[in-house]
Amino acid sequence: MTQDAALAGTDTGRVLVADLDGTLLRSDMLHESFWDSVARDPRMLAVALLALRRGKPALKASLAARASIQPATLPYDPRVIARLQAWRAAGGRTALVTATDTRLAQAIEDHLGLFDEVHGTEAGLNLKGWAKARFLTDRYGAGGFDYMGNSAADLPVWAAATTAISVNAERVTRAQLDQQSGGQAQHLLPVRGQRDAVIRALRPHQWVKNILVFVPMIADLAFDLATLMAAMLAFVALSLTASAGYVLNDLLDLADDRSHPRKRHRPFASGALSAATGTWLFPVLLGAGLLVAGLAGPLLLAVVGLYFIATMAYSIKLKQHTMIDICMLATLFTLRIVAGGMAIGVPLSVWLLAVSMFLFFALAAVKRLAELTDLQAAGRAVTRRGYRVEDRSVLSQMAVSSGYLAVLVLALYIDEPVVQEKFGAPWMLWTVCPLLIFWISRMVMVAARGEMHDDPLIWALETRTSRKVMAVVAVFVVLAVVL
Repeated sequence: MTQDAALAGTDTGRVLVADLDGTLLRSDMLHESFWDSVARDPRMLAVALLALRRGKPALKASLAARASIQPATLPYDPRVIARLQAWRAAGGRTALVTATDTRLAQAIEDHLGLFDEVHGTEAGLNLKGWAKARFLTDRYGAGGFDYMGNSAADLPVWAAATTAISVNAERVTRAQLDQQSGGQAQHLLPVRGQRDAVIRALRPHQWVKNILVFVPMIADLAFDLATLMAAMLAFVALSLTASAGYVLNDLLDLADDRSHPRKRHRPFASGALSAATGTWLFPVLLGAGLLVAGLAGPLLLAVVGLYFIATMAYSIKLKQHTMIDICMLATLFTLRIVAGGMAIGVPLSVWLLAVSMFLFFALAAVKRLAELTDLQAAGRAVTRRGYRVEDRSVLSQMAVSSGYLAVLVLALYIDEPVVQEKFGAPWMLWTVCPLLIFWISRMVMVAARGEMHDDPLIWALETRTSRKVMAVVAVFVVLAVVL
């Protein structure tokens, strides 16, 4: 698209009209305001449902009144901004006309300063599709505007415009627009990599946490095919359910993630995926996870359901409370072990569950320690969860003491007669204890230095020393079984 083609309408007095959702903005303000409101007050779920009964304009107005959207952090499409700037520089007029509530649209214009007019959804009028086409024709006259939009709902608007410009439209929509315009439409093609963005949103690297479902199988030395398949069902069910939780967490954390130096690159925060995509992706993943769990039996389904409820409670409310968030993270890890036990039908050792709680409490404390270290480096003092920079030393002590307690309980577990009888060379298991002490001590030190990833698990998998420790631990466990 040449510069002359882009500015051809300025001499005729045509107005360049831009849509907001999916066009100027690489997201959707209805869903953005919904998740922002729910993150601040979970009761907004009920408020939104009641407002929806009065129609979409009422829902949008209700969310706009309660949401606290920061226009400066929203993911805009730079190509649309550049075109609007060029149009205005050539003397043309611009307008933002959107189905988003007028208050939110005006707040975005106040930040960008790109438009001469702003029109959005108001009481009784959802400015979308045919309603938008009639509004623009009445205001600017037939052929008095060019229009940039993104969805099939914009086809009536493009039909009324002199120049139709699609932005990030799907292939089917672009084909319909080409047929409607006789091939005269202009297209700003979607940025490639949406499939990769979906995969990143699922965080498949986090599924490694669900290997914990195999711990009861290993502890019981039950390696038959039926047991392995049952544990695999637990792994898949938890992985899908966990991904649903990650999507939910990212939607609720949009505002915080966009102000974070690393998390702002996450798919939903960066605009690589729209909040609207996350709104349907979340229930699909959850439904699939519960379905797989149900195939393994009611006990696993109950544990996976409990895991999701705990995840949801954590994402919506509990993670905002000091110390409760750390305890919840440890509980979520331990539930993975419980799920493995329920899947294969073996009783779980209290010793094993205690090791899990202590160890993963330590990991959660390290996670918060790393966040506070980053916060201090950025010159900020308090997190949304209520932790302060001066809490770093306390968190460090908690991580070390809890980690060492996990090792102590593991030693007591290894000394149990039942364990001694199960393993051919149980003395090999004793070597695991000093290795874990080294690993925990190093992890806490790295976090205190500000060299830790946001997630200690990612650090554990990506760091050479950590991988070597885990490999040696695995070797000694295998030798304890086979010798």
